[in-house]
Amino acid sequence: MIRIMFVCHGNICRSPMAEFIMKDLVRKENLTSQFVIASSATSTEEIGNPVYPPARAELKRHNVYCYDNKYAVQLKKSDYDKYDVFVVMDSNKSLNTQPCK
Repeated sequence: MIRIMFVCHGNICRSPMAEFIMKDLVRKENLTSQFVIASSATSTEEIGNPVYPPARAELKRHNVYCYDNKYAVQLKKSDYDKYDVFVVMDSNKSLNTQPCK
């Protein structure tokens, strides 16, 4: 089992887009049972918010399904034990982020 976590600042555009694109690629190769794929945020700004509508529309344009029940969640310290690979999608070192819980 390969466990991948995509991480960005708010978890409403970049990381969920990457999550759903990767899930789509894995599904097309019939490898779903071999992967766990998720996404999360470094900040608390968007927690509980759905995927950003333009991001959802772009996924739809490319026939990539985005779950309606996907809401922003924050990366937790315990995630480090649950995932093998973290793909971090933010390089802004000046962001006002909260430490992992």
